[in-house]
Amino acid sequence: MPRIDFELDREFVELNQLLKLAGVCDSGGMGKQIVATGEVTVDDVQELRKTAKIRAGQVVRLDDIEIHVIPG
Repeated sequence: MPRIDFELDREFVELNQLLKLAGVCDSGGMGKQIVATGEVTVDDVQELRKTAKIRAGQVVRLDDIEIHVIPG
């Protein structure tokens, strides 16, 4: 499973923006579409809120990609 370490330089990042910033998709709009499919989990729980606040220490998964959000 590919692992991406994403350095968070603020309190939180919205889920759709995280997918874009981590290089999983090309835009925040595309990130929203991906979240809407129900294929994204945050800390092993399905997340359908496109702008869910993701904070340092959380793990986001999509298909075989794992994004670890670490303090920046």
